Amino acid sequence: MNRALLGLAIVGVALSSVQAARAADPTPPRTGDLYGVWRNPKGSVHIEIKPCGEDTCGNVVWANAEAQADVRKGSNRELIGMQLLRDFSPTGPVDWKGRVFVPDLNMTFSGQVRLLDKASLRAKGCLLPNFLCKSQVWTRVDAAARAS
Repeated sequence: MNRALLGLAIVGVALSSVQAARAADPTPPRTGDLYGVWRNPKGSVHIEIKPCGEDTCGNVVWANAEAQADVRKGSNRELIGMQLLRDFSPTGPVDWKGRVFVPDLNMTFSGQVRLLDKASLRAKGCLLPNFLCKSQVWTRVDAAARAS
């Protein structure tokens, strides 16, 4: 029983030390953490988010055949290279606002991006600001996975 109490005490001290270290040295999110290649929830489209002048944009760098065909039907345009995120600028440490182009509808909506962590973001597009919205969680694409 004494060993169990000692073990719990050690775990408690270790957890307290970890929490104190995090509180003493918090790493705030940076705008650059948004940059990179991201995959939509279906895995059918990858966009690269990068600086575009003073703003941030996202262009399609890969799409499966079905996604490409859907866009051709809706807009008679090629999906690869298309800019889906336009004029995004930071509104907070992990939030950005701009415009989202939906190619199969051939329409542009107000949009928001929130970096959830370094591996996921929530993209939200609205017909009007915060009205009739749809959101998706996108996942960062590992550079090694892109190379294969």
